[in-house]
Amino acid sequence: MTDDERNRPPAHALLADGTTVCIRTTRPGDHAQLRGLYEEMSPENLRLRFFVVSRRAAEQAADRACAPPRPGYRALLAETKGQIIGLAEYETVGEATAAEISLAVAEGLHHRGIGTLLLEHLVSAARADGIETFTADALAENHEVLKVFADLGLRTTRHFDGPELRCVIQLAENETYLTAVEARGLAADVASLEPLLRPQSIAVVGAGRKPGSVGRAVLRNLCTGSFTRQLFAVNPSVSSLMHVPAYPSVAALPLVPDLAVLAVPAAALPDTAEDCGKAGVRALVVVTAGLDAGQSAALLATCRRYGMRLVGPNCLGIANTDKQLSLDSTFAARHPRAGTVGIAVQSGGVGIALLDGLTRLGLGVSSFVSLGDKYDVSGNDLLQWWEHDGTTDLALLHLESFGNPRAFSRTARRVSRSMPVLTVDAGRTAAGRRAAASHTSAAATRTMTRQALFTQAGITATHSVSELLSAAALMHAQPLPAGSRIGIVTNAGGAGVLAADACAEAGLALPPLSADLVDALRAVLPMGASAVNPVDATAAVSETELKRCVDLLARDPGIDAVLVVLVPTAVAAATGDDLVRALTDTPGRPRTVAAVRLDQALPVRLLSTEGAGAVPSYADPQTAAGALAHAVRRAQWLARPPGSVPELAGVETPRARTVVESWLARHPDGGWLEPRDCAELLSCYGIPQLPWAWAETEDDAVQAADRLRGPDGRIVLKAHWPGLLHKSEQGAVHLDLQGESQVRAAFRDLETRFTGLLTGVVVQPLAERGTELFAGVVQDEVFGPLVLFGLGGTATEVLADHAARLAPLTDLDIHDLITAPRCAPLLFGHGGRGPVDLEGLEQLLYRLSRMACDLPQLAEADFNPVLAGPGGITTLDVRVRLLARTTRDPYLRRLR
Repeated sequence: MTDDERNRPPAHALLADGTTVCIRTTRPGDHAQLRGLYEEMSPENLRLRFFVVSRRAAEQAADRACAPPRPGYRALLAETKGQIIGLAEYETVGEATAAEISLAVAEGLHHRGIGTLLLEHLVSAARADGIETFTADALAENHEVLKVFADLGLRTTRHFDGPELRCVIQLAENETYLTAVEARGLAADVASLEPLLRPQSIAVVGAGRKPGSVGRAVLRNLCTGSFTRQLFAVNPSVSSLMHVPAYPSVAALPLVPDLAVLAVPAAALPDTAEDCGKAGVRALVVVTAGLDAGQSAALLATCRRYGMRLVGPNCLGIANTDKQLSLDSTFAARHPRAGTVGIAVQSGGVGIALLDGLTRLGLGVSSFVSLGDKYDVSGNDLLQWWEHDGTTDLALLHLESFGNPRAFSRTARRVSRSMPVLTVDAGRTAAGRRAAASHTSAAATRTMTRQALFTQAGITATHSVSELLSAAALMHAQPLPAGSRIGIVTNAGGAGVLAADACAEAGLALPPLSADLVDALRAVLPMGASAVNPVDATAAVSETELKRCVDLLARDPGIDAVLVVLVPTAVAAATGDDLVRALTDTPGRPRTVAAVRLDQALPVRLLSTEGAGAVPSYADPQTAAGALAHAVRRAQWLARPPGSVPELAGVETPRARTVVESWLARHPDGGWLEPRDCAELLSCYGIPQLPWAWAETEDDAVQAADRLRGPDGRIVLKAHWPGLLHKSEQGAVHLDLQGESQVRAAFRDLETRFTGLLTGVVVQPLAERGTELFAGVVQDEVFGPLVLFGLGGTATEVLADHAARLAPLTDLDIHDLITAPRCAPLLFGHGGRGPVDLEGLEQLLYRLSRMACDLPQLAEADFNPVLAGPGGITTLDVRVRLLARTTRDPYLRRLR
């Protein structure tokens, strides 16, 4: 371990009970505490740890952990509020890929997950150091530590040696391990949010006497919302506010509140947070805005030091409508209606719009969290809370930034299986991203990357609050359609045409109705009605006739959803028929039913507020079709099994890392690899390349051409120099060269035109005919590696026919990548040419994904063109750019 590694920033993470601990490398100043950690152990625990009872062992263990940095050794400790409570170490033995580990937890603090959390961090550090195996010796009777090893989720074997057991732990990351880490993180996260979302006591700090103050508004909402637990105000000028007892400071409160809402000036915020931490407050909601960098850093550091979860700053507040709690600590104008929709937003304005919209729909909120600048508590936390709160059945998100998108994706994929998760996709444009950055210091993210995240995670992404509410109303009230086949019925033919256009434009289908269904519809509809799809029931349709028509469509196996389009008519008014009632008085229809009422003022409303079975009604066909399309895509996502990442043969990750590290040692500023380095890197992952040779002289080019010349004798010469990106555009490629004279002439041409730039040429045989494709990777600073695939060749940027998915790619992601671009029919034999080697194409994408995940230094990879034919897949041209950087383990448990 180097000095840089020893001094790397600490990580904060949650124990099983929700307590925050700091995980960091040991320092010389830790010696006394580490010695005390062992000296305070009971004789029995000392024997289990060292196999003998020896007080001298405590001194030796502290000496080892606090010694100067040395290769092959690493020690991580856990501390809370400055007290060391656990230590985990490894030291390599023999080969550098194996290490022995030891683990110690403070006396009386077992069964809180300290040892497991330390091991997770030690495993992550060891992988980064190239270690593949941990070994640990334990007494066979030490059931607790053996259970810790067994429950990690890593493949572990045991070997008996008398009274001792040797455990061998394979560190290779697998789905079992990630699932185990995820489950532990879920339990810890939910526990940590209890004092925030189910507090037994609250203090509002900064509640003023002026009616217009934010703190007073928060206190008023808590009072008028009938908060059922203990409530206090902190204000040194008064003894009570709004009949709530007030105290001069947090320290003066008669008890330590679980939650403190801070509405103090930015300058006073660091000291106020410090007071809360010292008093033992467990969670903060900070509505204060306008913090500078120093105040922000101090606030977060205080929360970490004292283990307080933090919402905000610059937020609207939080609410939990549980009738046992009735918590509304926001400064919104109205209390949220109780219900089952969870909301997490970064923008307070968007939050108010969602609360008002849900109220208009007759829906309500289970819990609401305005995340603000999102220093700590995030959308990921709230998804896990809603998953286990026993109330929430639909989640709405507005996120302008993502702290750990890969962890968020895993959580969202799991939660989306049990409830719809919808989001407003904020920051889709360059202007929107600039606005997000100025509003919440959010990192700019690519639109394609965000779309890939949402698609893979099963999140319904909308473009506006109105669209979000429209989709939410349908998913909350109606069953999901099994497919995209829509049956339309209307009392005005023109309105039916508009609905048909809207459905087709949304990607929905209007199938012809079966003969039996047509006969049945004609039997119930008035004379002159048209029983094709759309069904024109005419203005003469009665309430009873419309009800029977909708019922027939909703029970037909050839229809997945029914869209009823209504306009007000004098006929219905004269007869007293209520056509809307025809939709709402038959609960339990087996198909999705939605309505369009062209005279409706609101964009969306529910025609009945009886929960499931209510019919959503839209003001225009486009909104209705969009909501139906979102519901169809969700149903399709749910119908697919979770994808899996296959094992790949012939992958040499250690050699690839050596290639990268060696190149970066020579080029510390990074850059584009030479062709030979690219070829070596691709060979580490078994990615096929067209045979090639490097030539720096005319004679070299001729000799290479003779070796590589195929049956038809044609050769290609490609110029090369560092940074050359678009060879064809710059005329840096000569094709279809035959004979020595043409090769020599082509080389001299390149040498002449690119004097001072050219470092050599790549010589290749002319490739056979096939479909030219593109495959590539971009390492997004926030989201990690994004794999792109689509049409290649010189038209790739002009046509932009690409799809994208975040790595690592599952089998389902691969299927989506191959089938999504417009060029996909070419791959499956369109035009009678026969399908290309689809298995070979899948392998190429799997291996590209693996390379991107293995090598965080891989900034870009560009395979263009990739030639696809029935006989195989070949990469013709490769560009790879490296940067000297490392990335954090995306699945390691730690707070932001």
